[in-house]
Amino acid sequence: MKHPVDVHVGKRVRHRRWMVGMTQQQLAEKVGIKFQQIQKYETGMNRVSASRLFDIAQSMAVPVAYFFEGVDGTDAAHATDAPAEGLPSDILADKEALELIRSYYAIPENQRRRLFELARVLSDAAA
Repeated sequence: MKHPVDVHVGKRVRHRRWMVGMTQQQLAEKVGIKFQQIQKYETGMNRVSASRLFDIAQSMAVPVAYFFEGVDGTDAAHATDAPAEGLPSDILADKEALELIRSYYAIPENQRRRLFELARVLSDAAA
């Protein structure tokens, strides 16, 4: 039976991998394991050992704590906020949302700020 924390950590591994544009194969090669093991970690089927999680974190340039954010209130910003109406509870599980975020951060900062302001104005007008 899958433990909820293992599932959460696996989702965070998958989300981060997507954010950095890395395939399961690429991550597996960096960590020194088979990509099937990455698949098992990401689904929560297999637990990630502490040393393996450390290697994964280093490969994706995040602290180990990143993978536990949101578990039992470890990330206060996510723990106290209810999902906005019309949004899935796990927005980062949506591939389109991840692609949008990745594309957004690929835009130069000054243009990104203007795009953000435009999106804010449009969302306020729609409300």
